Amino acid sequence: MASWHDGLAAPPRVLISPRPSDASARGNVLSLRHPRSGDETGYLFIDGQLQEINWFKERYGSWFLGDYVCEDGGLYYCTPIDPIFIFLPTFEAARMSNGKDPGKFRQLDEILYVEGYPGYQQLMNVSGHHMELVCEVKEVANMKFFRLDDSKVLSWLCCKVHNLKEVFPKLGKNYAAQLEKEQLKEAVQMIREYLKDEPWVALLCKKLQLDTNEINDATTKTNEASFCADSCPAPAPPSESKAPNSSAKSSKGRPAKKPKVEVGSKNIKDMFRRVTRSGSGS
Repeated sequence: MASWHDGLAAPPRVLISPRPSDASARGNVLSLRHPRSGDETGYLFIDGQLQEINWFKERYGSWFLGDYVCEDGGLYYCTPIDPIFIFLPTFEAARMSNGKDPGKFRQLDEILYVEGYPGYQQLMNVSGHHMELVCEVKEVANMKFFRLDDSKVLSWLCCKVHNLKEVFPKLGKNYAAQLEKEQLKEAVQMIREYLKDEPWVALLCKKLQLDTNEINDATTKTNEASFCADSCPAPAPPSESKAPNSSAKSSKGRPAKKPKVEVGSKNIKDMFRRVTRSGSGS
């Protein structure tokens, strides 16, 4: 008798995501560039919201999915992300600024055309609303033209930093005892995971009167002491997945190639929670 997993191009994976408001609706897995590294990264677009796809795997574990044993015990889960972080590098490149020249105004369909990444086009309906916060906007004959504005971006980043700083005292006595400058540094280190050092981290540190080198050094030490905190490429939909390796273990119990042991969470927010837990127990 055929099972539900028969005919899939790749083994099933477990993904935890928000439930659509419309039971018949489905989210779209998009491949976009990571705002800091530029690497291809997976995101879920569902109910008009962009979700970052993260990955977690313990040293040992499997999933029981009905009558099927999924040998890969990894877990994909979604967390909301502000789309402005994702759009920032694209809008920065599109304005083509040079020195004191602030650059050009361009329409959204031009800005969001990124060769090899059609997923940006699917975000057209939400991009304008968000990017008006950090762009100059001109309207000509019912058409809107956008140009990234450094001062607006900086104000938006400062707001993000201060919102994070307000949360820290609630996370435990170690954070509550920190001086304000230490809290600012902690917040900048967190959002730095989604920003390029030039120009945004440098401008933000200058605005907040922080030493950029201290931010960079502290982030490097945190990454060395913790598991990798980068986003993970999304699990490809079945139609796009590659055929499984012939040596992979199936539900029939055939021998499998020894898996590479991968541990930890690939997401800055989970890394932050892990550091918090260890700090609270000290």
